[in-house]
Amino acid sequence: MSDKFTVEIITPDKSILNSEASEVIIPSYEGQMGILKDHIPLITFLRPGFILVKSQNEKKYYVEEGTVEFSDNKLLILTSTAKDLLNFDKNSIDQLIQVAEKKLEDMNSTDKERYVTSYKINSLKEINQ
Repeated sequence: MSDKFTVEIITPDKSILNSEASEVIIPSYEGQMGILKDHIPLITFLRPGFILVKSQNEKKYYVEEGTVEFSDNKLLILTSTAKDLLNFDKNSIDQLIQVAEKKLEDMNSTDKERYVTSYKINSLKEINQ
C-alpha cells in the first residue's frame, strides 16, 4: 500500500507541479503544517514561506500567499507566486527584500500587511544565506 498522495501547485500562469508526494510541508497562518496521506480534509491560507514537497527527492518552492485544499488524498495549492528555489538568483532575492523592507517602513501599512511582509523578508533572507 502506497503512502503517497497527489499534490498540485498552480499559479495563474501555469501548473508548477503535478505529482505524488509522501509529505508536504506548507507555511500557513496557523504555522508550519505537515500533510501526509489520509490527512483530515482542510482548507487554509498560505503566508510567505516555503512549500517542501517530499517524495523520492525533495523540492522546495517559495510562495507569498495562496490557498490550500486537501481532500480525498489530493492536495491543491493555488498561489500567485510559486518559485522553485533552484531557479532563484541572488539579485532577484535582493530586489524583493528591498521592496519588502520599504513596504515595512510605510507607516500607512496595516498590522496584517506588516505581519505578512515580515514573513516575506525573513523567508527571502533565509534563501540568501
